[in-house]
Amino acid sequence: MPEWEDDDNDEGADGSTGVAIETQKKVKKPPLHKVLLHNDDFTPMDFVVFVLSSIFHKQAADAERIMLAVHRQGVGIAGEYTYEIAESKVARVAELAKEWEYPFMCTIEE
Repeated sequence: MPEWEDDDNDEGADGSTGVAIETQKKVKKPPLHKVLLHNDDFTPMDFVVFVLSSIFHKQAADAERIMLAVHRQGVGIAGEYTYEIAESKVARVAELAKEWEYPFMCTIEE
């Protein structure tokens, strides 16, 4: 019998079945980076709350809590995001602070 004519035997000459086995690769989640808000003596607390609600989409109670942490401890965590999103949010905060003429600082930490 010619090689191309198979008698319904699915095994190859080397004993393999010819069925491709797909292996699943585990995809690592991207690392998250903290977006930090820093206290200064000039930026009003209301502006910090506004930034937290408008840019970081925090509820009023969470925005107040984070703002008080910034005020009392000198720094507060606005959220944890992938690097690209964190970078975008920091840029938006800087743009808004510049527009309102506040020296408000926002940074990224790994």
